[in-house]
Amino acid sequence: MGSVQAIAGCLAYILGLLATAHSWGGWVLLIGSVIIGLAIRRVWRGAPKFQVWLMAGAIALAATFYFQARIPYPAANDVSQLATPDSSLNVLVEGRVISLPRLTRSQKSQFWLEAKQIAPIGEGKPVSGRLYVTVPPDQAKDLHPGQIVGVDGALYLPKSATNPGGFNFKDYLQQEGSFAGLRGTQVSVLKPSTGWGWWQVQQRIARSQLLGAGNPEGALISSMVLGSKAVDLPYDVKDAFVRVGLAHALAASGFQTSLILGVVLALTRRFSERVQFVAGTVSLASFVGLAGLQPAVLRAAIMGFGGLIALVLGRKVKPLGSMLLTATLLLVINPQWIWNLGFQLSFLATLGLLVTVPSLTKKLDWLPSAIAPLIAVPIAAYLWTLPLQLGAFGVLSPYSIPVNILTSPFISLISLGGMASALASLIWSPAGSALALLLKYPTYWLIAIVNGFAQLPGNGFAVGTISTLTVIGLYALLGLATVHPFWQRRWWIALALGVVVTLIPLGLGANLMQVTVLATDRDPVMVIRDRGRVVIVNSNDEKTVQFTLLPFLQKVGVNQIHLAIALNATAPMNGWQTLVEKIPIKTLVASSSLPSSPAADHTPSKILPFNQGVQLGAMQIRLLQAEPNLVAQLTLGDQTWLWLGNLNINEQEALLQTNIPTAQVILWSNASLSPALVEKVRPKAAIASGKGVNPETIAYLKQQSISLYQTNQDGGVQWTPTSGFNITSDSNSSAF
Repeated sequence: MGSVQAIAGCLAYILGLLATAHSWGGWVLLIGSVIIGLAIRRVWRGAPKFQVWLMAGAIALAATFYFQARIPYPAANDVSQLATPDSSLNVLVEGRVISLPRLTRSQKSQFWLEAKQIAPIGEGKPVSGRLYVTVPPDQAKDLHPGQIVGVDGALYLPKSATNPGGFNFKDYLQQEGSFAGLRGTQVSVLKPSTGWGWWQVQQRIARSQLLGAGNPEGALISSMVLGSKAVDLPYDVKDAFVRVGLAHALAASGFQTSLILGVVLALTRRFSERVQFVAGTVSLASFVGLAGLQPAVLRAAIMGFGGLIALVLGRKVKPLGSMLLTATLLLVINPQWIWNLGFQLSFLATLGLLVTVPSLTKKLDWLPSAIAPLIAVPIAAYLWTLPLQLGAFGVLSPYSIPVNILTSPFISLISLGGMASALASLIWSPAGSALALLLKYPTYWLIAIVNGFAQLPGNGFAVGTISTLTVIGLYALLGLATVHPFWQRRWWIALALGVVVTLIPLGLGANLMQVTVLATDRDPVMVIRDRGRVVIVNSNDEKTVQFTLLPFLQKVGVNQIHLAIALNATAPMNGWQTLVEKIPIKTLVASSSLPSSPAADHTPSKILPFNQGVQLGAMQIRLLQAEPNLVAQLTLGDQTWLWLGNLNINEQEALLQTNIPTAQVILWSNASLSPALVEKVRPKAAIASGKGVNPETIAYLKQQSISLYQTNQDGGVQWTPTSGFNITSDSNSSAF
């Protein structure tokens, strides 16, 4: 097979996997390739023959079938077959630990368990499958791979994204070959581990470096050497690096591979090519073993191995061809990686370095030869990963390029020193600690620089997630500006077009009227966007803010909250404090005096008077009742919402003695709704926030032809004046 056919086959395979986003994608590629193959020779004489186009279409279609065949499904005896959606099944699961415990954001220890049997169902019933286990940190203190353990806890099924732009936990577990989770309360070691594992080397290195440099400096050094998944790097440090566009520094991948091969080949340059090949291969295999079988690590290692083969054969490496072949090989091994964000970003960054750095370096030829690449490399990597990041997260890091340039010497020094420290710690642990101690202050200054940039105004600017077509359009502009002479001379036009396309979500949001009731386990949380103004209602819970509200605001492009309303001001202000630390709040309104807190001290606040309104644009809120529970009326243009909170039936019926207004929508978080209250309010829709709704209430609302939306089933509920109500969940709606 010639080079043209090979390139066409690899590209067709990758495009076929991408086409699995739609069930008909493979057939579209096949038909399209046939049409192009028949027509293109008339306008492009040097185009590949029809047979090549037909082969590419067939490969693309075959790739879609291969992808479907490789989708993991639970076996008949998989432990997930016994799980329940409501997480009420308390069990004892026995199995083998297959990963080191890692601390989660919610301060739980997480590890993977290969399930073997489960009780009390069937008393030791044999099962199989991979479980995502979380336990209190003290229960995972001495756990490591190879141990046979028993875990008491609640078995549950993972959920899809329940809010717009939310994290899809179900898809994440499926990519990892898992279909259930276990919220453990107690872990018992039944059998110690036997044999040797890479985790022992990882722990020896991490402990040695932590002992020498302390925390967080030691953890950061280990993260640069082993990858962030191998150590518990504090989340405030990790978040700061991500916020300024330095997430790649925490991931063991191409940069570390280049350093390793560079050092090994330099040390063995006096020996034969075969010796260099063996030494380089051993070093790459060791690096993969330590960092784990992650897509970015495998990509870097395979490309490095290709360079070693070229060295032995005396041939010149074709970087683009090597990258394409590596991507195809990895996607044959695991086609699911095509949707892995780390895999995509790794290859896009590498592509940017290969095609853009040379031209950028030429434009910077007025700088010293040692300085120009330091500027060109971060610019190229940033440009080629930015569209995908905007499509996934909707956040722009305006300081990413300068912070990458400024920190490049620190990252190089710490990475090289960290590798030397890791090697020394394997020989003699105190020697590794001593070398890590020498890196303490460079690492401290790196963290200080990152934190300084992370706190600058405008950093982490939310533009809102962009569509897939917009992402493709941005990459088309990048490609034209890279390879086409016309666009190379007029790169500024491509840049201007890219900026305009990127800011479209912000422009659309400025004219949008939208209400979103987020799916939460606690009190309802409402986000109102009224033509550029943003109002948040009820956000006291810290976890709700961190895991639900902030991701939603980021993905819709919110950078300032104009009005925040705390309907339960007597509750702890942790949620508001977390929110105001990330997004400024102009005014915070409460039904009573706010407790002293950083959020209250740094945000203008006022008391919401009883039965008086607070207005912002077309939105008005009026407190109807303060005791025993809050009742409020929200007016959104011509739409009126009645907020009942957690009133029980008796408290709801007590409202009948007051001048309760009619409303188009009722929002409440109790299981039941009073028929008498519904008859008086006469709503057209009811939104239940919380665990569930009483069947009698469901039947009554259905009888009255009132649409019911349950956030625990339907996910977040959105309303606009033009399209009415929409839900987030893909499952069947409870609305009728």
